Amino acid sequence: MMSMFVMEGLQKCLEAIKENAFKASEYPVIITFEDHLNPNLQEKVAKMVTETFGDILYTSETENLEQFLSPESLKKKVLISTKPPKEYLEGNTQGEEISENEGGTVANECQSSSQWNPPEEGEHVPDEDEGKVVPEYRQLIAINARKLEGGLENWLSDDPKKVSRISLSEQKLESAAKTYGTKTVMFTQRNLLRVYPKRTRLDSSNYNPFVGWMHGAQMVAFNMQGHGKRLWIMQGMFRANGGCGYVKKPDFLLHRGPNDEVFDPNLPWDVKTIMTVKVYLGEGWHQDFHHTAFDRYSPPDFYTRIGVAGVPADKDVKQTATIEDEWLPVWDEEFKFQLRAPELAVLRIKILDYNTTGRHYFGGQVCLPVSELRTGIRAVPLHDKKGNKYKHARLLLSIKFEAP
Repeated sequence: MMSMFVMEGLQKCLEAIKENAFKASEYPVIITFEDHLNPNLQEKVAKMVTETFGDILYTSETENLEQFLSPESLKKKVLISTKPPKEYLEGNTQGEEISENEGGTVANECQSSSQWNPPEEGEHVPDEDEGKVVPEYRQLIAINARKLEGGLENWLSDDPKKVSRISLSEQKLESAAKTYGTKTVMFTQRNLLRVYPKRTRLDSSNYNPFVGWMHGAQMVAFNMQGHGKRLWIMQGMFRANGGCGYVKKPDFLLHRGPNDEVFDPNLPWDVKTIMTVKVYLGEGWHQDFHHTAFDRYSPPDFYTRIGVAGVPADKDVKQTATIEDEWLPVWDEEFKFQLRAPELAVLRIKILDYNTTGRHYFGGQVCLPVSELRTGIRAVPLHDKKGNKYKHARLLLSIKFEAP
């Protein structure tokens, strides 16, 4: 009975994905399964997936790919990513956590969990059909997820004859970044690395995505239930490339030197460019907010926090003066930011209403990918905490880039 309910839920999930998959972008949708299916359920899932997606489902002609296809060549395709069936059963003997998805998080991926009374961690429970693998289910898997055996160094080994995907928790990624920084970069040049939040983030908070991005991780999964700085940064990064959900990896993470050396995230970085941002003025709050939204008896006291989120050496935050009692504040202040990895930098802007109690009221925010900013003057629309654009609230900014 439990399996029937799970299968019905999966069917509804797949139908919802098909209905909405390509409304925002034609680029491929990757569905990550975390499954523990016996052969009978494998057969049912294979039939369900095949019948639901039909021609838009991508299946590989070979089990071991030597190179992943580009997103451009996979437009309007749905791809399934999971471990080959037998590897889930074998993985129970390893002592590593089976779950690739500690908190049930989703970001740029849709995840499904179909569990049939899974064993305790480290315990292997034989099944009478264990040796059987349903070929129709295996053929669904376009991106093979690798079973994690041994330690970090072994997990990040690059097999020249085939490519795969591994999933690491944020803690495991931090360990890899400290000890095997260049090995992680080398691994992600050919393979896919997915990072997910630790299970203790019960408040649906998020981790720093730049640890993954600066090491080449392609799938940095986020909790989408809450809102805050790191989710705004993620939204800002993916405003690039037309908001299609795919952003090209910087060339310095793809390059290999004459002796096969790769970018080392742990070495000092040279300044590539200096970005100057001048904040002229803001307008539109009196149209988007009630006249008592900030102060019951007087206009708001707005100030702007402006900064850069990015690799550690690029992180910086500056602040304008507070303009008192004014719905149309004029700041006319200029700030300079030295950027070492502008390809990974996000310009962060946040407007606050100053309050003497220390509880400053939110007046809007926006995060913009530095890689797509150009020199000039522009009106920048502001967004609410959920990332929705206000109708009228905006800032007038000028942006300039120059050599260091």
